[in-house]
Order: sequence, then structure tokens, then C-alpha cells
Amino acid sequence: RRSPFPLFSLRNMKLTISGAFVAALAATCSVSTEAFTPLGLQRQSAFVAHSNGLVSNRKRVAGSPLYSSVSESVDSKNTLYTRRPRPPYIPGHIPDPDYVRIFDTTLRDGEQSPGATLTSQEKLEIARMLAKLGVDIIEAGFPIASPDDFAAVKDIADKVGNEVFEDGYVPVICGLSRANPKDIERAWDAVKGAKRPRIHTFIATSKIHMETKLNKTPEEVIEIAVNAVTFAKSLGCDDIEFSPEDAGRSDPEFLYKVLSAVIEAGATTLNIPDTTGWNMPWEFGNLIKLLRENVKGADRVVFSTHCQNDLGLATANSLAGALNGARQLECTINGIGERAGNASLEEVVMSLALKGDTQFAGGPGTGKLYTAINPVHISPTSKMVSEYTGMICQPHKAIVGANAFKHESGIHQDGMIKNKSTYEIMTPESIGLMRGDAQSGAGIVLGKHSGRNAVGTRLKELGYDLEPEKLNAVFARFKEVAEKRKGGLEDEDLEALVIDQAGAINMMWRITGLQVATGMSGIPTATVKMMGPDMVERYVATTGTGPVDAVYKAIDQIVGVSVILENYSLSAVNEGIEALAVTRVSISPKAGGPNDVPSIHSQGGIFKNRKFSGSGSDTDIITSSARAYVSALNKLLSWNARRAMQQVEDEAKADEESRVGNAQPARPMAVAEVQA
Repeated sequence: RRSPFPLFSLRNMKLTISGAFVAALAATCSVSTEAFTPLGLQRQSAFVAHSNGLVSNRKRVAGSPLYSSVSESVDSKNTLYTRRPRPPYIPGHIPDPDYVRIFDTTLRDGEQSPGATLTSQEKLEIARMLAKLGVDIIEAGFPIASPDDFAAVKDIADKVGNEVFEDGYVPVICGLSRANPKDIERAWDAVKGAKRPRIHTFIATSKIHMETKLNKTPEEVIEIAVNAVTFAKSLGCDDIEFSPEDAGRSDPEFLYKVLSAVIEAGATTLNIPDTTGWNMPWEFGNLIKLLRENVKGADRVVFSTHCQNDLGLATANSLAGALNGARQLECTINGIGERAGNASLEEVVMSLALKGDTQFAGGPGTGKLYTAINPVHISPTSKMVSEYTGMICQPHKAIVGANAFKHESGIHQDGMIKNKSTYEIMTPESIGLMRGDAQSGAGIVLGKHSGRNAVGTRLKELGYDLEPEKLNAVFARFKEVAEKRKGGLEDEDLEALVIDQAGAINMMWRITGLQVATGMSGIPTATVKMMGPDMVERYVATTGTGPVDAVYKAIDQIVGVSVILENYSLSAVNEGIEALAVTRVSISPKAGGPNDVPSIHSQGGIFKNRKFSGSGSDTDIITSSARAYVSALNKLLSWNARRAMQQVEDEAKADEESRVGNAQPARPMAVAEVQA
């Protein structure tokens, strides 16, 4: 039947969405990065992006002292912790040999974590937070993977890559590519709009990879690597990073040859990956030392590390690399990434902040290593990445875990009361975690009689300064939950509600009614009512193996999707029968189904379906489960809609180019002119 709304057509309960609607939807989904920044820090480090691309600070960044001190004096509380000046950015050279560049790959390698798929808008917001944090290089993605990946990288390059801070800092925007012309040209097209664009290309160099994955001889691998760097340089890129994949298991003698060759071809950064997390710290550190001593032209490039965490040694290996002369360290927020993850940015940065000037002698420079990261933005960035990816940190995670600055042992508590430095080597405030008077001084108990201002104030103290529209949504959910709870809501409950509303971005479908019947006898049955983007309510009743299964089947029928539930987890925010339940799910479309979303894996080079995560919370576990599932489905449908719109634009562009007739294609002509 024909919909009364011109933007939609209904065909067997499935939804077809026009590109105009998607564009309008995306335009309304922007969430300020300030939402994850504690209020005090916003007042101290707020910035304004001007029309000329300059980002200016309203005030200098002021935080608490980095170290816990014996006495909390007025002077120590007023200590300024400003972002340290960084040497001028020069590809292939760092004027100060003690400076360590931080290369963040959260948006590329971090997003390869199963279920950690991010929307384009979420990627842009994370990139802006990384710029506030002060990372030197942002690896924004793998542009060839899909049209949506390309668009996201280009958007970050065009926007974040041109927002210059008043101290002259602007992040390098990097795109990953395999060592072939198509990948490299696609990466360059995505990042070239940034003030400082970089291409990162790679090919495997270990025996097992060359023989079984690439089916190439060592000589062929060297030729491919050289051709890749040469082609990237011919496009006009003067900042080229090359990685010998699986270097940690490669023959050092072969690495000398391939790395010397790519330096001669024009590479400016040599990234040495411990791709499988195989190396010990002393082993990896010695590899960096050998490469710096034996690679021809090593003095003309910056050596970098990229360490995986399969043995839990990623941070240790990265620091061992820095000890032996690596001056770029690749890492991710919260350590997320392929398999067991990557070196954790917060661990690497705070290790250098606390020990960089005393424990790194022996390499180039004075051995007093430092970065220009402003750690007061670590906690807000960690929260944003955690909530957008659905990858929750374990409570005991170093630096950013929920228990990192909590003390339960009586002996520890006694020591903390007398002197905080007895059990804390840094202050939580130094990483942006605002502990202290804000948490206990107001004496506010949040319950069903609490107003919007009280809820908003407490959220700000917890690090969430939400925009009015999002605060209204969180407050509405707060009132729903508070009506069912005795004794008020704890901080963990409030944070769960914020996470729940974070999944409302690009909300195309929402549940308006839910009822289940289940028990030891009888078949579990669910009746679900939902409202779609055309504002028409639909309902379906289905049966399943259990109440959650029945609900999910009903949702699938209404929305018209065919997906696989990859992961389902349910946890209580706190103790007690009235505890708020938080559900997290990850889904992937069935191959060949109506929602199939294949993309190219950056390392394997194979097509695989993306995974989408969602979270929901409620005092009712069935409702919580339903909200999480719909959140994940909304991400999938929004991604598909953007991809469809991009395909339409690409087809229109191709049609336009086909009208040229017998004339030579524009791109080859442009290349010929450049070479001339």
C-alpha cells in the first residue's frame, strides 16, 4: 500500500528510504563532544572553530596536579597543567629527539573489534575529541573498505584536519591502504583535503604471510612495497608511512632490505608492527635498535611501533620501542582493536608522563621523553569511545577502569585518608575524572521527585554535559525508572541511562508497546508494537524459545530485517531486586540477505559483514533487551541508508562522466599534467 508520506514506500512491511531523508536525518544527529567532558574542563578548555579553520581557546587549560601530593594545598589545586608545546611537524623528522608522536588508530584498528562498528557521525565526534586530547596523527579509517568508510575519512580530513588550534596544532589525518594503486589512490582522495594528510600503506614480510597469504617471493614483496610508496608519492603525498606487516616474526635481514628500499622510494615513517603480539619487550626493543642501526637511510625517517596485545604486552612493547629510539607510538583509546586489542593510549601516555624523564636514557636525545597529549581529556574520550562502540572497559582497566581510583581495603582507605599518594601515583583529576567535593558535597538524592536541574547537575559532575534535547531524553527515561525504584538512583544508574540514550542516534524505529507471556508451561509469546520513521505504528505477536527470542523475532518481522545475533549480555548496574538492567548486543546481517553490508577487512583483504552493537537499560530485563536490539538495528539501517545514498551519488557521477563521449577520462589527463 502507498504511504501518505512521500519519503517512504511500504512494500511487504519493508522500508525504502530516500536519500533526502537520510541527509536530513544525519544533519540532526550531531552530538557535541562536550557532552563527554566534565563541566570544569569545558570552562577551562572550551574552543571555538572559526570560519577560517582556526580553533581558539577561550581560556588556558587548567587541571589538577598530575601527581598526588602529600598535602592538598591551594597552590597545588591551582597548578596549571597545559598542553606542552610540540616541535614543528615535519614528515620524516622530529626536531626534538625527545619528543614522541602519538598515533591514534581507534577509528581504524579499534573499529575492527567485533561489534565495534561506528557511524560516520560517531567517528567525527571521536576524531574531534582526539584533537582536543592532542594526538599527533589520527588514522581515520580504511577508505577502500566501503563507500561509508571513504566518506567518514574524507569528512574527518575536511573538518578536523583543518581545525587549527591557536598554538598551531592541527592533527595529521591518515588513511590506511594495502600496497596497490587502487587502495592508495582511494586513501589519498579521502585524506588530501586535510592540512596535513598522510597515506599509510603496508604489506606482510614474515615468511608465513608471504608464503601462505600472499603467495609471493621476498623479491616480489620488495618490488610491491617500493611501487606502492613510489605511487603514493607521485600523487603528491609527501607524508608516507610504510608498515612491514608481522615484522615481529619477520627475518631482520629481510626487513633491512625492504625498509631501506622504501626509504629510497620516499617513505617518511617506518612503522614496525608486532601484528600477532608475539614479542617480549626486550625482544621487540632490540628489533627497533637493530633496524635503526642497519637500515640504510634510517636517519631520514621516524621509526614507529604498532603492538598488539595477544600476550598482554602491547604497552610494554611500545615503551620498549621508545626506549630504543622509536619516536612514534601507535595505540588506541581503551586499547580496543583486533583480537586482544592494541597498546592502550592512556597507558602509554601516562607512563611517559610519569616516567618519561627518568627511565628512557640510552636512545637518541637526552632520554627525557615527552608527548604533547593533554591528559585531562583522557577520561571523557574513553567514555565516548566506550559508549559509541559498545566496548565497555573492564573495571580494573588501568587509568580509565571504574575501579582505577577506588579503594575498598581498610588499610588502603586509612592510607588514602592520611595521604592520597600512599596508594595513587596520579590524581584522577589529571585524566579528567572529577572526584571530590562534586560527588559528596551537594547531598542530593535523585528519585522520582527530582527535577531536570538536579539530574543535569549530577550528570555534569559525572562528566556528561548533555545538550538540552539529549538531557530531556535522559530525564524522561530517568522519571520512568525512578517511578519504579525506591531509594533513588545511583551514579551507575544515571550513566546507564546516558548509554541507553546514546543508542538513540539515527533512531528510525522505536518500541511503543511490549508484552510477553512465558512460564514453565506454555509457549513463550511476545506482542510488540513499534513506530517507524513514517510515524505509523505496527504490531506483531510471535512465539519463540524464550521471551527474549520471541521479542526479537517480532521486531525482525516488523522492521523487515534478517540478522544474526552475534552476542548478547545482560548485567545489573548495582545490587538488589530493583537494580537497573543493562543489555548489550551485537548483530550482523545474514550474508546475501536484504541488509547485507559487506566491507573489506584491512588485513585479510576479504569481504565480511559488519557488526553493529546496541545497548539498552530498564528495570525490566525484557524491555532492556528489546531496547538494545532496536538500537543495534537502527545503526544497521542507518548505515545501509547512507551507503545506498552514496551509491546513487556514485552512479550519477558515473553517468555524468559517460556523457563526455570519446574524450579522454579526466583523471589520466590530470595525472599527465602533474607529471609534465
